[in-house]
Amino acid sequence: MPAPMTSEEREVFLAGIRVGILSVSRPRRGPLSTPLWYVYEPGGEIVIVTRPETRKARLVAVGTLVSFLVQVEDLPPKYVSVEGRVVSVAPANVDRDLRPIAHKYLGADVANGYLDATRPGGVTNEVVIRIKPERWFSRDFGKPG
Repeated sequence: MPAPMTSEEREVFLAGIRVGILSVSRPRRGPLSTPLWYVYEPGGEIVIVTRPETRKARLVAVGTLVSFLVQVEDLPPKYVSVEGRVVSVAPANVDRDLRPIAHKYLGADVANGYLDATRPGGVTNEVVIRIKPERWFSRDFGKPG
């Protein structure tokens, strides 16, 4: 039987380089679940950046309850699932919001080149969404339960 991760284990796991899945309720339909890049530092907020015209951006506002899942499929499998509320939706800043996410997934050299080529002058119309974790669920199938 798999065991839950400790508080420290799940925060370190969530902070790792993995793709997250954001799930948001939709009226008269099933939840929207979207894979995305994100940044998280233990004890902080989950930070994502997206264009304002995306479905996920149109569905969230401050106070929206969302779920966020990160997993590994290698053996033994592990996952962390978080429920939390959106605490901020604001215009994104390339250096403050996009650069840390791009550095995490692409490395500094590639990320800087990508951002300089796609957001000349550091200009973006994206939004940054911040989620405060409230409830955690986790399992590590490599830990005896």
